[in-house]
Amino acid sequence: MAKPRQLRNLIFNLSLGSALTALAIAFLLIVVATQPAQAQTFHVIHNFTGGQDGATPTAGVTLDTAGNLYGTASYGGVGYGTVYKLTHKGTFNPLFAFNYNDGAYPLARVIFGPNGTLYGTTNLGGLGVGTVFNLRPAARACTTALCPWTETVLYSFEGHPDGAGPDYGDLIFDQAGNIYGTTTAGGTPQNVGTVYELTPKSGGGYAEMPIYSFSVSDGATPYNGAIFDNAGNLYSTTGYGGLSNSGTVFELMYVVASGWTESLLYSFRNGSDGGVPYAGLIFDPSGNLYGATSAYGTGGGGTVFELSPPGTWTTLTVLYSFTGTAGHTCGPWGTLVMKGGNLYGTTYCDGANGFGSVFELTPSGPPWTYTSLHDFTGGNDGANPISNVVIDGSGDLYGTASAGGTQNVGVVWEITP
Repeated sequence: MAKPRQLRNLIFNLSLGSALTALAIAFLLIVVATQPAQAQTFHVIHNFTGGQDGATPTAGVTLDTAGNLYGTASYGGVGYGTVYKLTHKGTFNPLFAFNYNDGAYPLARVIFGPNGTLYGTTNLGGLGVGTVFNLRPAARACTTALCPWTETVLYSFEGHPDGAGPDYGDLIFDQAGNIYGTTTAGGTPQNVGTVYELTPKSGGGYAEMPIYSFSVSDGATPYNGAIFDNAGNLYSTTGYGGLSNSGTVFELMYVVASGWTESLLYSFRNGSDGGVPYAGLIFDPSGNLYGATSAYGTGGGGTVFELSPPGTWTTLTVLYSFTGTAGHTCGPWGTLVMKGGNLYGTTYCDGANGFGSVFELTPSGPPWTYTSLHDFTGGNDGANPISNVVIDGSGDLYGTASAGGTQNVGVVWEITP
C-alpha cells in the first residue's frame, strides 16, 4: 500500500494521456480512501438478574490462565453481594454470597494471591465498615452444577484508627506475602482514609496496621488501590483533598528509621489538568505513571494524564481531555490498562449517549488519538461502567457495566477485535 506522499509522487510522474494510467490512478485513490478502520464487536456475555447471580457489578473482572473471568457484584445473592466465575465457554457460576457478618457490598474486584486463591474487600459488613476476605474452592471436587467456594474473613475494619470503607481498589501483595490496600474513610485524625498493610501472624490470621492516614491537605478519600515500584515504594491517588480539594497523586516511601513517609507528587486544580481522580495508577515500561481524572479538563469530562520523569515526577502531561459536563464525575472511574503502548479504559457517563464508553488512546500529540470502542446506550448493552478493562492473549477486552442490561442491574461485556 502506497503512503499518501508516495502516491502523490506516483501520480505526478505518470502520463496523464494514458487511459490505462488514469484508471490505475483512480483505483489507487479508491483503495486508499476506503481502507476500513479495525472492526470491533461488542457482546453482552452475562446479564445480571438481581438474584443468586448478583446485581450492580461496580468492579471489573480478573482473568485466569485458562481465560475464565472472576468478579464481584455489589448487591444480589442474599442481598449483600456476590463473587462469581464466568467460564471461557460462557457458563456463569456464583461462587459466594455475602451475608453481612462476613462482608457486604463488594465494590472492588477479586484478584489472585500468591497461593492461587482469590482475595478481595467489601465496603461494609463484618464489624460494620468493611472486610478483607479470601475465597478458595472446596477441598473436594464438586459434583453439582453450583460449586460454592469457602470464604475466610482476614480482617474486619473498625474505623479508627485502622480505616473504614474499602472501595474500588485492588489489593496488592509484596514479596513477603503482606497485603496492602486503601480505605476511603477512617484513620486519624480526620477520618478521610488510609493506606493499610495486613501481615500474616505466626499463629494464623492477619494483623492490620494503617501505614498512612490522610489529613485533607495531603489528600483525602483514596478510592483505588496502590501499586509498587521496583524499589518497594507505593503510589496511588486520592479523590479529594490536596491544594484545591480535587484530588492528588501521592507516593509512600518506606524508611527503616521512620516508617512510611508520604510525598505529595501532584494536586489537581479542577482546570485543564482535571480533578477528582477516582482511578488508580499504572506504570509504563519506562517507569512513567499514568492515570485519569473523572471530572474537569478542557472538555469538562475528565482527563488522562502522564506523570514523569521517574524519580522526580516534575511533569504532568494531559494526554487527553474527555468531552462532558464540567463538575460532573463522568470520566474514568476504573484504572487504565496499557497494552502495546496504547491505553484502554472506560468512562462512567461520558460518551455519545451519556451512559459511558469503552475507549482506546493511541500515542500521538498530545492529545493522544481517541477511539471509541463502544458507547453504552443505557439499554440491553449496559450503562455506567465503573470497571477497569482486562485484555486476553487474543486481544479481546472484558469488563462490566454497573447498570443497564435486560434487568437494569448490570452486565459483563466482551469486545472482540
